[in-house]
Amino acid sequence: MDALLRLHQVSKHYAMGDEVVHALRGVDLAIPRNESVAFVGASGSGKSTLMNVLGCLDRPDSGSYWLRDREVATLDEDELAEVRNREIGFVFQSFNLLPRASALHNVMHPLLYRRMSTAERKRRALESLGRVGLGNRVDHLPNQLSGGQRQRVAIARALVGEPSIILADEPTGNLDSATTVEIMALFDQLHRDGQTLVLVTHEIDVAAHCQRIVRMEDGGIIDDQRTGRNHVHAG
Repeated sequence: MDALLRLHQVSKHYAMGDEVVHALRGVDLAIPRNESVAFVGASGSGKSTLMNVLGCLDRPDSGSYWLRDREVATLDEDELAEVRNREIGFVFQSFNLLPRASALHNVMHPLLYRRMSTAERKRRALESLGRVGLGNRVDHLPNQLSGGQRQRVAIARALVGEPSIILADEPTGNLDSATTVEIMALFDQLHRDGQTLVLVTHEIDVAAHCQRIVRMEDGGIIDDQRTGRNHVHAG
């Protein structure tokens, strides 16, 4: 199957004082288009470092990472920024919204770096907010929204650029259990619509929404299992 992203023998280490921390150790991974994958593991297992590498926020020390048909290690900082803006939608545990900007302007923000009119940016942002069920909250500021609504704004912002892949780092970590169910139902729908999803989570019930669960320990993949779920429509 055609891999949207592919890692081969990716390693990453950090110096912490006199100690060297091996955050990733020779990771091999392929994720096809339209797949949903959850990375699980204890703190320090390497999953957040892996997410940063996949999101082009961090470069591996060795190994290769291909996103679509481009080897990420060969790109300069400007090219990496463009890949992040066009190919990747980020969703974070803490939402990372601009506090003084409305839901609409938060979602429009990633499109500032594209050559398109304000009217087109607004049209896309309104459409994206509609997809996450917030068409009636476009003028609200983040502090006027519930945690679940804020995460929906963050998901709309991730979607607005029509990315190849959405990377969600503990997307339900700040939400109560009922809101978690709602947000995961939204991710399920996005996946049914054909979106490729990669989640990092501590919560196994969240991971179970995905087609694959990849377990990490000490910077390596120790288990990679299919869950039997298959959301994607043929065609």
